[in-house]
Amino acid sequence: MAFVLVIVVMLSLLAGATYYLSHRFYGGLVAFFSTVKFWPVLLVFTVLTLLVILGFAHSMLPLPKAVNHIIGIIGNYCMGIVLYLLVFTLIADLVFIIPRLLKLAFTTHRLFKGFVAIGVIVATLVTSVYGFVNARQIDHVSYKINLQGKKDISDLNIVMISDLHLGAVGSESRLENIVAKINSLKPDIVCIAGDFFDTDFGAINNPDAALKTLLKLDCTYGTYACLGNHDAGETSAKMTDFLSKANIKLLSEEYTVIDNRLVLIGRLDSAPIGKYDGVARKKVSDFFEVTDPLMPVIVMDHNPANIDEYNGDIDLILSGHTHKGQIFPANLVTKMIYTVDYGHYQKDYNSPHVIVSSGIGYWGMPMRVGTDCEIVSIQISSK
Repeated sequence: MAFVLVIVVMLSLLAGATYYLSHRFYGGLVAFFSTVKFWPVLLVFTVLTLLVILGFAHSMLPLPKAVNHIIGIIGNYCMGIVLYLLVFTLIADLVFIIPRLLKLAFTTHRLFKGFVAIGVIVATLVTSVYGFVNARQIDHVSYKINLQGKKDISDLNIVMISDLHLGAVGSESRLENIVAKINSLKPDIVCIAGDFFDTDFGAINNPDAALKTLLKLDCTYGTYACLGNHDAGETSAKMTDFLSKANIKLLSEEYTVIDNRLVLIGRLDSAPIGKYDGVARKKVSDFFEVTDPLMPVIVMDHNPANIDEYNGDIDLILSGHTHKGQIFPANLVTKMIYTVDYGHYQKDYNSPHVIVSSGIGYWGMPMRVGTDCEIVSIQISSK
């Protein structure tokens, strides 16, 4: 029942946004072309909205995989464009609300709405193109963490990524570059902090090619992953099998000791989209206790909303999930919601360090505005 309610609310919001945009752009067109009818404008925005919906649901369509893939590409690009049409239209309405109420001369001019519409379109195109291009770039971010009283492991190069969203638009074409950039950092350990997949394993267009690329990952002590909220659901067994074939060690409510120098723990996400394959989240104390107080303990927990679960037994938490909002203005929202939505954080001296990555990939629209895709390097010392 709750799921049906969410769908109804989302469709209602989309319908409202469609009518709102149609009404605003109709007003802009009429300023230049007085004979334009409303219904063709409404039809155009209705088609765009349908494409956005198909961008979400393309993998579930009873069509050949190649056709679904193309629909997904078109739908997700439309998602980004429609979103920024809505954002800039709202901004324009807010900017001009007082001049309109005051009935300033320029707002009553016949062409005013037309020039506003042109401004919105130009801003949308510029922002969208920038966002699509920027999403193809990969930044490298480094952190140095000091853990006094612990073993010095500063010679170990720990590389972290999160939120690959394999199966999302453009994710497979970027994979070769991602693996090459990780290898260029000469990692000793690679940590993947969740959302390796994009909810549905079937959304991956060519799993064999992706597997071949991932097998090129080269690190001294191996690649480890935890599961994020998108790494669950009906195809979760296929996901875990794929990770195993890719030589990626999955840690699900378990830990491993690496080179007798550090402990790495992997958690399940606290709010998965569907269920995991026969496992469930526990308390850390149910499966781990400190045996060597000098050994650094690192936890991979996809969602940084969970950081308050950990005490001084944990030294470092690696998270993703937020994408740092992925696009403006969503980055302002994540900053308000999370204690830390990006970067390095430590509540106090006795609390764990936290590193939250903006992610190597993206969800939905292949776009990054105000945020970047990134690979993270971490050096841990005792000095």
